[in-house]
Amino acid sequence: MPASSSQPPAEPPRREPPGSGADPPDASEVAAYLMGLQDRVCAFVESAETGAARFVEHRVEDSRGSLGRPRVLSDGEVFERAAVHFSHAVGRDLPRAATARRPELEGRSYEAVSTSLILHPRNPYVPTCHANLRFFLASARPPSDPAWWFGGGFDLTPYYGFPEDAVHWHRMAKAACDPFDPGLYRLWKQACDRYFYLPHRQESRGIGGLFFDDLTEGGFDRCFRLLRSVGDHFLLAYPPILRRRKDTAWGEREREFQLMRRGRYVEFNLLYDRGTRFGLEAEGPVESILASMPPLVRWVYDFQPEGGSPEDRLTREFLRPRDWLDESDGPPHL
Repeated sequence: MPASSSQPPAEPPRREPPGSGADPPDASEVAAYLMGLQDRVCAFVESAETGAARFVEHRVEDSRGSLGRPRVLSDGEVFERAAVHFSHAVGRDLPRAATARRPELEGRSYEAVSTSLILHPRNPYVPTCHANLRFFLASARPPSDPAWWFGGGFDLTPYYGFPEDAVHWHRMAKAACDPFDPGLYRLWKQACDRYFYLPHRQESRGIGGLFFDDLTEGGFDRCFRLLRSVGDHFLLAYPPILRRRKDTAWGEREREFQLMRRGRYVEFNLLYDRGTRFGLEAEGPVESILASMPPLVRWVYDFQPEGGSPEDRLTREFLRPRDWLDESDGPPHL
């Protein structure tokens, strides 16, 4: 029977405030996973290299308990530069890049744990890839209830577009999210499309992927499992694309276009990227922060690709928000 109108309305389910819950946040647990992820990505990159290039690590520690473990591989035969960094920063005041949308946390001490990576391939037919996974823990008032959140994601920046690569990339992104919430992939894909966008060019940086921030819903344990799923699926997403494209023949035309497109990458990192701003405002090591930049780049005045060319197709068909999974069928391309 319908409930009588004299009955009080059902009490809505209680929701924990952001960054709180029965499962307390543990920055050391996150740090252990992210250090392991750094090791796994570096092992993959070195195994893909056909020459002698290897990562160089510059370990940095300070009296506050901060640890930086930046690793950079330079001038490889497969990767012209690969920067894979781990950082566990401990500070007295959250930088402005972290408090811009959380003014109530201004002035609080914090821990920030992250692994970030950018792989710049030598072959123009292999896309650049980026991933970042991070955890913030801000001291609380009262101290018994600290504020915390997760953020991160991964995205792909091709120089020459291949639909099968885009479909595989987005299938892996969706597979990372679906066990937690079937609607999550679409939300995070849309956030990625919005974030990795150059408004002054009215152009997407690449074909997107996942982007999330302020993740606290469901408590620390669930959010940490979700972060791990994103990190693990990155290592299922990129290696098959690299294997498929790394031996494709290329020449001067492709190289010149790659260097020009890298200029767009630099523009985004310097003008809009919050991670770059956070690192500089936190007074992190400048060489490590800027290691994400490609080693060679060109700016071409008023570049216009030839109509109907592969270079023109990249801009028209790939560098715009697109629902790759609704347009595809069949199994992932591995």
